[in-house]
Amino acid sequence: MNKQRTRARHLANIYRLGVKELWSLWRDPMMILLIVYVFTAAVYTAATAMPETLHKAPIAIVDEDDSPLSQRIVSAFYPPQFIMPQMISMSEMDEGMDDGRFTFALYIPQGFQRDVLAGRAPDLQLNVDATRMSQAFSGSGAVQQIVIGEVNEFVQRQRGGSALPVDLALRARFNPALEKSWFGGVMRIINNVTMLSIILTGAALIREREHGTIEHLLVMPVTPAEIMLSKVWSMGLVVLLASALSVNLVVRGLIGVPIEGSLPLFFAGAALCLFATTSMGIFMATVARNMPQFGMLMMLTIMPLMMLSGGMTPRESMPALVQNIMLAAPTTHFVEIGQAILYRGAGIEVVWKPFLWLAVIGGVLFALSLSRFRKTISQMT
Repeated sequence: MNKQRTRARHLANIYRLGVKELWSLWRDPMMILLIVYVFTAAVYTAATAMPETLHKAPIAIVDEDDSPLSQRIVSAFYPPQFIMPQMISMSEMDEGMDDGRFTFALYIPQGFQRDVLAGRAPDLQLNVDATRMSQAFSGSGAVQQIVIGEVNEFVQRQRGGSALPVDLALRARFNPALEKSWFGGVMRIINNVTMLSIILTGAALIREREHGTIEHLLVMPVTPAEIMLSKVWSMGLVVLLASALSVNLVVRGLIGVPIEGSLPLFFAGAALCLFATTSMGIFMATVARNMPQFGMLMMLTIMPLMMLSGGMTPRESMPALVQNIMLAAPTTHFVEIGQAILYRGAGIEVVWKPFLWLAVIGGVLFALSLSRFRKTISQMT
């Protein structure tokens, strides 16, 4: 009976302290604004405003040949990949590249068509502004393919006249239209779950230190574990609800991304990730003495978690050492869960391993944070 009463008292303390955290968050308009922004405008922007594919790239062409073949090449560049080509003279090419008006400048020399038909393999010059990295890397290959394709078709005198020895049938699984927005929006939500959970829990603890309310907690009959658990469940609940609304209203509703898998299973994985990241936020808040220090420490932590977890670049493209190190990060397994469930419709029989990893990592981070919190709580006054 005494054990049941003690357990009930602990749960009541954790609940009441968590409600206090929610009221403190509600009274902080900047934090509320941050939560609204990162799960609405930031998600929509990540999905639609930064295409990784070639989109409306400015191109200029110097056509000194003015032949049917050169005109055919010029007409092959059209939206949405390219802006309609701007015809310029040779003297304007360098000036336009220096001014940043063109990403690509293609030079077609005089006698180009004559040399092609004669089998002399003439040279074309393609100038690329490599400072526009995403356009330059993907666009230079696209320009080469377009030019080679038009030349081959012109020589053959008909489009697709020769039969290829191999017929490659493309089947794009899980994203048939190859829409970048399907990937960008969901990945931004996953990254925002990590970022916001660390910010909210860490800021809540530092705010109590700066406002002096931590002294009130120390004289109350509550344990450090109860204080820490209250911050974990309250801030985790806020992030979980915000992410659920973002997935349904922004990703599925506004952007129109079809979700293949089970949302309850995904949010169960998100809850495990939040258990780990909120514990990490509390640990960082015990290390930092004030909010500026916490902000700097958070940037040093959040950037590797977001960039190396597989949400921006496939982990297979990273060095083996980085891949092995990032196995200890909760975001790596959360990204794996999110991609498997939301894109491929995977069930628990597929994602049980990353679930197990998240539970283990969360338990270790919570134990480390609790140990650090117990040692430093008396010094926070």
